[in-house]
Amino acid sequence: MILSDKRILEEIEKGTILIEPFRRDCLGTNSYDVHLGKWLATYTDRVLDAKKHNKIEYFEIPLGGFVLQPNTLYLGVTEEYTETHGHVPFLEGKSSTGRLGIDIHATAGKGDVGFCNTWTLEISCAQPVRIYRGMPIGQLIYFAVEGEIELLYNKKENAKYNARTIKPVESMMFKNKF
Repeated sequence: MILSDKRILEEIEKGTILIEPFRRDCLGTNSYDVHLGKWLATYTDRVLDAKKHNKIEYFEIPLGGFVLQPNTLYLGVTEEYTETHGHVPFLEGKSSTGRLGIDIHATAGKGDVGFCNTWTLEISCAQPVRIYRGMPIGQLIYFAVEGEIELLYNKKENAKYNARTIKPVESMMFKNKF
């Protein structure tokens, strides 16, 4: 079950959902709009290796915007810091973003109950497109959980994305055993 606008507000009041900064005008019928932060990153190597720590370079999006290029993976970050203590958050692109040919995630749209951070975006585009810091980039949708949670994400010792950040975070796949 997806939470409605009223239910999202109730959960914010109860403290099971936190969105900072929260703007009432960003609350949709059953979602909350998130915005592109000022930081982007790209990998320094063209060929990435799943068993290695692939380094990234950060840069700020200029006030006049930045032109994304096809065939490049950009890591972005949301302006909003979120916490979700009783629901499963899903991050989806806004239709207006998609209609510009921008994808904001390849596979990582679901958060875990207990995820507390900004959201790293895996941005790619179909054709060159100028983006701006602060532009609406996606929407969070919250799903109710059936059953008790044994261990929240932010309490797991092996959680790879727990450190609070205002910058995008590179893949931590290399920390897995395979």
